[in-house]
Amino acid sequence: MKVPPFELPLDEIRRDLQALRRPLRVAVLRSHNPFNVGAIIRVAHSFLVQEVILVGDEPFYERAAMGMDRYETLVLLPSEADLVAWARERSLPLVVFEREQARVDLWRAPMPEACVMVFGSEKEGVPASLIAAADQVVGIPMYGINNSFPVSVAAGIAMAEWTRRHFGPPG
Repeated sequence: MKVPPFELPLDEIRRDLQALRRPLRVAVLRSHNPFNVGAIIRVAHSFLVQEVILVGDEPFYERAAMGMDRYETLVLLPSEADLVAWARERSLPLVVFEREQARVDLWRAPMPEACVMVFGSEKEGVPASLIAAADQVVGIPMYGINNSFPVSVAAGIAMAEWTRRHFGPPG
């Protein structure tokens, strides 16, 4: 995989990266989540996701994205209902990550190649309406006494597992 150098014009870098992108999309609920949204954009860039969907209208902390938001396709949707409609119009399954409501753990969850991974906020998680609309509700196994991962860490774990399955070495 050849990644374009930073010295190129932004449009040229974005064009070159587009050819390398994967069919994974990541949606983040922005409510009370500005730093984590920026961090997830940065992580999503590391996995060359197709699009990052930002749900809600709160700004994100651009410094947490470390400039990677310039290279990503950000889809801005006003509400969770709009996210569901957007995914359905594109026939993309919604894979919601929510520990409390999980129906399957990450190690056993089917992970479609083209899908939308959905992550909620640290404070409120994922709303019931999105859980009800989800094609899958996935939890990431935890082994200590802590009861949750930071959402940016959970997103990174999920994207890494998806990438391992679809683009990792044959095994």
